[in-house]
Amino acid sequence: MKHARNGSSRRVRRRVPSTPARRPSITALVPAYNYARYLPECARSVLTQRDVDVRLLIVDDCSTDETPAVTADIADNDARVSVIRNDPNRGHIPSVNRGLEQVETEYVLKLDADDLLTPGALARATALLEAHREVAFVYGRPKHFRGEAPHAGESRASRWTIWSGRDWVARRCESGINVISQPEVVIRTDVLRTALPIRTELPHTSDLHLWMQLASLGDVGRINGPAQGFYREHAASMQRTVHAGAIFDLRARRDAFDSFFAAEGALLEGAAELHTLARRTLAESALDAACRAFDRGRAHDAPVDEFAAFALETCSDGRRLPGWAALERRRSVGAARAGRHPRFVAAAVRRRAFEEIGRWRWKRTGEWGPMRLQRMGRA
Repeated sequence: MKHARNGSSRRVRRRVPSTPARRPSITALVPAYNYARYLPECARSVLTQRDVDVRLLIVDDCSTDETPAVTADIADNDARVSVIRNDPNRGHIPSVNRGLEQVETEYVLKLDADDLLTPGALARATALLEAHREVAFVYGRPKHFRGEAPHAGESRASRWTIWSGRDWVARRCESGINVISQPEVVIRTDVLRTALPIRTELPHTSDLHLWMQLASLGDVGRINGPAQGFYREHAASMQRTVHAGAIFDLRARRDAFDSFFAAEGALLEGAAELHTLARRTLAESALDAACRAFDRGRAHDAPVDEFAAFALETCSDGRRLPGWAALERRRSVGAARAGRHPRFVAAAVRRRAFEEIGRWRWKRTGEWGPMRLQRMGRA
């Protein structure tokens, strides 16, 4: 495995294969807790993958529903399936770490019990990994859904994008966003072992931290074109209000960047500058959220002061950020008038346009628009 190269590097490969040159071995690790109703469909999406020697490892975290019976039935009907049962309950990340310790195949992916793989996903991913030994992990486009799982036919990969690991981390620092949902990721097992264990002290952003760890150890690849995984969204995940969730998420992302740059990330070229960029981006994101609350006439309900405080504690020159001046303009107008002020109404329209551009770009390339694009939509 080559270490991540320094400097900016992005390569696009066209007319790429969607089948590996040989039949590689891969383990799908599925942690499960009281998700018996989803497990059979998840297992089928794994065990029906073509052109790979696939194994399914389910870690039942002491479920109290029908999960023990369902997993026993799945394992009894397919020798490729193994089940580990925790007693007592260990929690999600410890369960994942326990399962990953058992993996012996060349490649591995972690798939939540309520998510699914798309047809041909593992063949497309391992085709890239087999062709580019410097790549530590590969991801692709996830399709988010609610309710019934969507039906998808098989499609060929249209292109591969490969970044140097350092460049991929730099792009995360510039956007401040985790562009990966998770079921679309396949990892080279020997590289993953270097990064383990997954950090239990980052319960909400351990995945973002792991992707950056892996990027510090090798290059990063992406399958462009067909969806690689189906990511299920639950109404229960909306229990927090949008604004309370935003503060929570900003702090969790900051923790992930801080933890990374305190360890593996410190070895990257320009690590201090990248860390500063990440924190500056998150501060700008907080200020943008505060401005958005004013523009939507919701400043009375949103934690505007918390957003501002987060920006100041995250970025040493927070008051010099463009977003700080934008927030001050809204404060001077007042919460009651800001939502109707022509300047801020126009800013809200521009912001929505740039968000749509960002979503389109993410689906097509796996990248989200950097904060400078969001600032273009701010007055």
